[in-house]
Amino acid sequence: MNEEGRTAGWVEQAAPERPEPELEEAYDRLVEEGETRLARPWPPLIATALLGGIDVGTGVLAYLLVEHATGQPLLAGLAFSVGFVALLLARSELFTENFLVPVTAVAARRKSLGSLLRLWVVTLAGNLVSGWLLAWLIVTGLPELRETAIETGRFYAELGINLRSFVLAVLAGMVITLMTRMQHATDSLGVRLVPALLLGALLAGGQLLHSVLDSILMFAALATGRAPFGYLDWLGVLGWSVLGNVVGGVGLVAFLRLIRVEHRLLRERAEQSRAA
Repeated sequence: MNEEGRTAGWVEQAAPERPEPELEEAYDRLVEEGETRLARPWPPLIATALLGGIDVGTGVLAYLLVEHATGQPLLAGLAFSVGFVALLLARSELFTENFLVPVTAVAARRKSLGSLLRLWVVTLAGNLVSGWLLAWLIVTGLPELRETAIETGRFYAELGINLRSFVLAVLAGMVITLMTRMQHATDSLGVRLVPALLLGALLAGGQLLHSVLDSILMFAALATGRAPFGYLDWLGVLGWSVLGNVVGGVGLVAFLRLIRVEHRLLRERAEQSRAA
């Protein structure tokens, strides 16, 4: 090969990879929405979190009804997807939905880490408060579901604090964050419904350990007054599942997605440094 050919080959290898337009557009959507979420004042932030628990609680109602009628967790998981459809259409928020969108805004230095922690704490607390209320309403209004609620809640209580339950929590965080990423890849509402249905069914039907969903199922069992576990047991499951959800959502999905748009993050930081 002559010198000109070698030089051309070297230039071709050294040239930076051209950014993918789809990734660029998705990144812009994530940062813009993440900045909006993190900047919300307290009242709408709390209201959105409470509504998220109600939406997921509606999915739990569907889950228990189908589980009671069929005894099939996979079918019940498919019914649960109505909760994720409600989350999408009503624009409420689930705790684990905030593992990609606001994290991207913080990584781009549009908002602070403190604002992210505020969002996480308020969203989780709001989801749990309204989720407890929905669980009580379910077993009070539909007493025939109490035995199903006890057995379902017992499953998560008896998972314990061990490697298996942690992995189930990691998988749950991964699934929800992947759903969020897929939904933000398009502006089409019809297309965004597909991951809500499929991954919602995978989460509940696969009996993955999700901090909010499994808490509501355990609340339903506790609300019957006959659960073979107590609120301290639930609290242990909650802490373990939150840790695993964060590892799966932020560590396995959000972090790797951000690497694909590293050039944008570097550009954002450089512009902010010049502006300062």
